[in-house]
Amino acid sequence: MPLSTAAHDALAGVLGDRLSTSESQLDLHGRDESSLPPCRPDAVAFPESTAEVSAVLAACHAHDVPVVPFAVGSSLEGQVLPTHGGVSLDMNRMARILEIDDRALDARVQPGVTKDGLNAVLRERGLFFAVDPGADATIGGMAATGASGTMTVRYGTIRENVLALEVVLADGTVIRTGSRARKSSAGYDLTHLFLGSEGTLGVITELVVRVHGLPEHAAAARVSFPTVRAAADTAIAIVQSGIPIARCELLDGPQMEAVNRFSGLDEPAVPTLFLEFHGSEAGVQEQVAHVEALAQEFEGGAFRWTIKAEERSRLWKARHDVYFSLLAYRPGCRSLTTDVCVPVSRLADCIEETSADIAESLPFPAPIVGHVADGNFHCGLLLNPGDPEERRLATEFSARLVARALAMGGTCTGEHGIGLGKQRYLTPQFGAEAVAVMRTLKDALDPRGIMNPGKLLPEG
Repeated sequence: MPLSTAAHDALAGVLGDRLSTSESQLDLHGRDESSLPPCRPDAVAFPESTAEVSAVLAACHAHDVPVVPFAVGSSLEGQVLPTHGGVSLDMNRMARILEIDDRALDARVQPGVTKDGLNAVLRERGLFFAVDPGADATIGGMAATGASGTMTVRYGTIRENVLALEVVLADGTVIRTGSRARKSSAGYDLTHLFLGSEGTLGVITELVVRVHGLPEHAAAARVSFPTVRAAADTAIAIVQSGIPIARCELLDGPQMEAVNRFSGLDEPAVPTLFLEFHGSEAGVQEQVAHVEALAQEFEGGAFRWTIKAEERSRLWKARHDVYFSLLAYRPGCRSLTTDVCVPVSRLADCIEETSADIAESLPFPAPIVGHVADGNFHCGLLLNPGDPEERRLATEFSARLVARALAMGGTCTGEHGIGLGKQRYLTPQFGAEAVAVMRTLKDALDPRGIMNPGKLLPEG
């Protein structure tokens, strides 16, 4: 339903013409990259400062208006869909890099800064931000969904790379969590409470993030295998050997075929590991030689590697275009993109069983890709959006995949978050008692239930 006149006037008093109800803006802010159906907000707000975010939330709190934070809309589990209407809070105008400390190796940024935008500035100073999801997501959105990506095995997830936050709570109260110190034993860890909370507890308006020095040398490599089991076993062996690899990505045969078509590569359409090494020149060469020997133990094919920046960029661009290669692989489809993570020791078992499940149960493509050195992988279920039978099969497959991961000591999501798509799995993973504690925290910080209602926590 539309905003009440009183709520609209209160918000317009804060933002003026930066409160929009245009059809195009409502449509844009009513969808994301998930396969879930779109739903529009009642209005879109474009704040430009923490003070404005605070005033918007105070007004929404007073008038019981739902608030759904929005960045670039790249979420895969429906986190930004305004299922209860209300205001979509677009954070893209808060996109300033406020401070970079080269010696302390941190940066203070607003939430609308994208990871590529930050890295473009950091690169000129010999630094980089290491959290690398496939999309050019905003730092605030990455923090809200607990994102990670291709370099997690070496540099950690967003949770290990955020030191401090500024957060606006549901009633407009502004708090700061954490500090620039690299460790603390002071009180409750509020920073990590808000990381991965998907906008259900508050709105992140500023972050202090870790940055790293650019490696002296870097090399990229790829090697093909006869089976996904052999590729996964190689990744496990790399981790167990203590090799400080920067990236270790697995693409199965169908995914390699899709990437070849979309990105103009000519790689074998078989399970393939994409790898990257960082360090001194001698250290990189030693890592490459060690991994090449391990790959050969598991029947790996030709081990091709390069230190040329343009070739490395082309290779990793192809990897980052995986999602779009999937959509082109079956024209007209939508991708229901699954995401589970298991202990690395069970990775090969989980991928092998999942690959067999795909072959036996799905009549449509479901390529596998994963950040396998940390036990995380995805299946892109390429659905005909107008076919309810395909959605049923995909939903049942996803449930089996999650059950398989949980039985192996894993999690229902390694980096995509819960949103709408995975609410049913939160209780099986943690138990009803733990979910009740989460709901108690939600009720304490958002007693009127206006912060991204209907997301993350299961109904009840």
